[in-house]
Amino acid sequence: MLLGDRGKYAGIITGIALASVIMIQQPGMLLSMLAHTYSFITDVSLPGIWVMDPQVKHVDDARNMQDTQLYRVRGVAGVDWAVPLYKGSQKVRLDTGESVACTLLGLDDATLIGGPAVMVQGRLEDLRRPEAIIVDEAGATGRLARPPSTPGGRPLPVRVGDILEINDHRAVVVGIAKATPAFMGHPTIYTTYNRAKSFALTERKNLAFVLAQAKPGEDPALVARRIEAQTGLLACTAPEFKEKSLSYMIKNTNVLINFGFVVLVGFVIGAAVTGQIFYNFTLDNLRHFGVFKAMGAGSRMLVLMILLQALSVGLIGFGLGSGLTAAFAAGMKGGNGPSMDLSWQLLLGSGGAVLLIVLAAALVSIRKVLRLEPAVVFKG
Repeated sequence: MLLGDRGKYAGIITGIALASVIMIQQPGMLLSMLAHTYSFITDVSLPGIWVMDPQVKHVDDARNMQDTQLYRVRGVAGVDWAVPLYKGSQKVRLDTGESVACTLLGLDDATLIGGPAVMVQGRLEDLRRPEAIIVDEAGATGRLARPPSTPGGRPLPVRVGDILEINDHRAVVVGIAKATPAFMGHPTIYTTYNRAKSFALTERKNLAFVLAQAKPGEDPALVARRIEAQTGLLACTAPEFKEKSLSYMIKNTNVLINFGFVVLVGFVIGAAVTGQIFYNFTLDNLRHFGVFKAMGAGSRMLVLMILLQALSVGLIGFGLGSGLTAAFAAGMKGGNGPSMDLSWQLLLGSGGAVLLIVLAAALVSIRKVLRLEPAVVFKG
């Protein structure tokens, strides 16, 4: 029956596939965007406590403090070590004269805590060289890349040894690192804390965060509360800071509502299109079901036939839709902004939604078949 009318067969599969694409792609984009709101905290995995200005709302809302706050944090009981971190937006001038906004990170000169975990070229220790910086791979191949040498060619990525200009200061690239692309897609540049202060021109306060670690045997959450009580600053463990940043994004933007509405529309349209086509398919084949009834097929047999047809087109359509979405996600990887996160939980959830669509479509058809009188088939 399914292959007898190839037009309706293809229409049902196409409707399910498109609904699957929407229900997988949109939540995947949403999860990626939400994860990128705290990707910087994930990348800087070593410190267990983040200390900041009390007015900071999320990780990108860095409000610089005086350097003396670092020593106050180090003096709190239970703190094993604490290092400074500069985080700010600075302009990088390219050879073409264009200025690109970049996120500049200044790491502790002695320990380089907060640096990238994976180096593609060079070494993290090379940051101690004069005028040294490290550029993230996405920025080096993206917005910081030089124009192609030939018309229509590919841009030339930043390489070790290239020279950039940051606020009229000479900066030598000594390494290329892997880093999670920021939510806004700005390139990330690493350097030492004192050099970052010189790049920052006339800023009076340069300390964005204090990265700290509790002593062995101490509870990081209790040490964070102790830091708050003694310094008046805001102190969060890494999971608390991630939750704070994520909560701010959800509460102060409509991103969750917008993506949820698109997913709902995809589900409703998929159910409507699939249900309508599958119902018409059943009407066109009523004579066959009538013959089966006349031959003695029971209601259970007919219901199982319809369910098998519905589950078959549902499985094929979902397979095509998830495959197209996976190919799209693979094509987005390596870009400068959020990509798409696909997980088995997301596929399981969207697969369950597709199952509801095909079962709803089958239910409408089943009611029609169960009410069918076999004698109607043989009239005329």
